Amino acid sequence: MHPTDLEHTRHRTSVSRNGQTRSQYAGLPKRVFDIVFVLLVAPFVLTVVVMLAILVRLDGGPAFYMQDRVGRGGRRFRMYKLRTMVTDADARLARHLARDERAAAEWERSQKLTHDPRITRVGAILRCTSLDELPQFLNVLLGDMSIVGPRPFTTEQEAAYRATGGTAYFRLRPGLTGPWQVSDRHRSRFIDRRAHDDAYAEALSLAFDLILIFRTVLTMISRSGR
Repeated sequence: MHPTDLEHTRHRTSVSRNGQTRSQYAGLPKRVFDIVFVLLVAPFVLTVVVMLAILVRLDGGPAFYMQDRVGRGGRRFRMYKLRTMVTDADARLARHLARDERAAAEWERSQKLTHDPRITRVGAILRCTSLDELPQFLNVLLGDMSIVGPRPFTTEQEAAYRATGGTAYFRLRPGLTGPWQVSDRHRSRFIDRRAHDDAYAEALSLAFDLILIFRTVLTMISRSGR
């Protein structure tokens, strides 16, 4: 989804001159929706996570991966995922970027690699279906994240994001899914996230969140995640 497409989904939302999002849905109603949604899908999600955790464990190494991310207001929180990478991922990435200039340039541009040597066999399947993100339902329940919102970035990426001048991200809880996750994210640059975040803040509504959840399901079915 291109950021300009969000113009057609704005509903009961406006943005003040100082950039603050004004929406009847943005505060308590959105938080209530998050909690109700998590409780409704919890039995199914928990069952799937347990089954997948066993597969990841059999592939070698721990089943879960935890990483510090930047949340609302710049606050750090620990985000949970099913492990999709080898246990020495950081060292392997450093070696790969040091010997491959094209990969180093791609990483600098998008913070992702088309051919990532860190991904395990099971991890590749989890990523293309986005099933590795399911443990983040716990983050939503804890209040660190929302079902829908900006894609959470790492503490190492915060300086690059702030350099873009983006502010909408820091006014919202980052999302388990959102505009960037259902966009052409494989081909986009890291700095393009600001446009997605700003447009989402302007279009914020329950109806739009439901649309993005539906599109996320389609993305998972089509196995177009990464």
